[in-house]
Amino acid sequence: MPYLLGIDIGTSSVKAVLFDPETARITATAAHEYPIHKPTPDRAEQNPDDWWDATVMVVRQVMTNLKPESVVGIGFSGQMHGTVLVDAAGKPVHPAIIWADQRSGAECAELVAMVGAENYASTAGTLPAVGFMGATLLWLRKHQPDLLEKAHQVLLPKDYVRLKMTGNMLTDSSDAAGTGIFDVTKRAWADEIIRRTGLPESLFPVVIESGGLAGHLQPEAAALMGLPAGIRVAAGCADQPAQALGNGLITPGKASVTTGSGGQVFIPLQPSGERVPTDPRLHVFNHAVPGMYYVLGAILSAGLSLRWLRNLVGLEGVPDAYPRLSAEAAQVAPGADGLIFLPYLSGERTPHMDSLARGAFIGLSAHHTRGHLARAVMEGVAFALRQTLEISRELGADAETIIAAGGGAESDVWRQIQADVFGVPLQQTLLTEQAGVGAALLGGMAAGVYAELAEACSRTVRYGSITQPNTTRQTFYNDRYAHFLELYPRLKGDFHRLANHP
Repeated sequence: MPYLLGIDIGTSSVKAVLFDPETARITATAAHEYPIHKPTPDRAEQNPDDWWDATVMVVRQVMTNLKPESVVGIGFSGQMHGTVLVDAAGKPVHPAIIWADQRSGAECAELVAMVGAENYASTAGTLPAVGFMGATLLWLRKHQPDLLEKAHQVLLPKDYVRLKMTGNMLTDSSDAAGTGIFDVTKRAWADEIIRRTGLPESLFPVVIESGGLAGHLQPEAAALMGLPAGIRVAAGCADQPAQALGNGLITPGKASVTTGSGGQVFIPLQPSGERVPTDPRLHVFNHAVPGMYYVLGAILSAGLSLRWLRNLVGLEGVPDAYPRLSAEAAQVAPGADGLIFLPYLSGERTPHMDSLARGAFIGLSAHHTRGHLARAVMEGVAFALRQTLEISRELGADAETIIAAGGGAESDVWRQIQADVFGVPLQQTLLTEQAGVGAALLGGMAAGVYAELAEACSRTVRYGSITQPNTTRQTFYNDRYAHFLELYPRLKGDFHRLANHP
């Protein structure tokens, strides 16, 4: 019986999913966390070899009770936007600069000035944002040009792990689209933008489709992971298209709201004209499905906000920390007794595009407990996601069904809060680890298990329970959401003043 291996290189951890394509079920999963390093408050870096070491560990764990030769294909899902500079031998010349990094705000403005906002967005499907590879590379060219001189190519996070497996340097069009220097219509690097930055075009790797064959598992990597050499390895894709595959979002009509480390609203899009529609507050990127696009609105600190609170209140390392916080939040009435949380702990992307935005509890008083803080965090993230969803609809991307995805959706109380705040039903899939399953399906494409992604999804995706909004709570949340919308414009000046004067 053939099995597929999906590897999800996340921000907080790597997950391995062993998937049986015949039964469309997950056979085994394993995860291992790694740190985010912040040498200064505006930096967010990771050691690429932490990803690789964790990958080796989790693959060995999921293979414990399976014959190694049963695995026929490997695919990837990866955190988006990060920058990994490697030399000709494939070794990192610097820690990876990931999506949460905030150093490149000035370079974003410089990129827009170079090309013009309208031309930039119509080419890249987005304006540049801090943490995107394009802006990060421009920052490095200005501040650490020696690193670029040492670099042979620049990769995205999942590409580095795949390089360790296959020895090949390349990327896929979905992940490349998230760099902000990719032509989403041509599905190729944006030559004009790159030339204006002064970056060498040779720095950028070959681009193939997500389900394409990227190489074969090499003997050294195979020995480390306990697998046979020669397994077919797919290019893989960015984490958002991967979860979309796992949720069956490959054509217009359905959307997903993901509460992972960050928060994302994902809506498949098939433009009627030659160019994709754009909005400076959103991103329009290439789907893992050839010829398809998606609208992505992203907030930077969704699950990261609750993780921050977990650590702050002394629950770091406690196995049941998140269920405990959810249980305490469930005992608190909607509105958290007059407490609102702004989830801008790492700046914000949609809709503010403001790296200097800051998180805040508004209305904090002595009677508030840990449960109040947890509920306020969950509600604040839900408000930010609702704002993102409404802006996506303004672009013409709409859906009749919203799929709840990500670790936050596994919390009954948080999922109910989102249904009440959005005012629409949220449906779950019966599959867990959607990004890992999506990665496995891509591995199946490279291995010839599936002829096309539509077939892979139709054989795999099954939908489960629906969380209905509560009408009374929805009315309450509409008023609280209106208050939430007032706070960022009112506090923006304070955020910027405090960010610039430690």
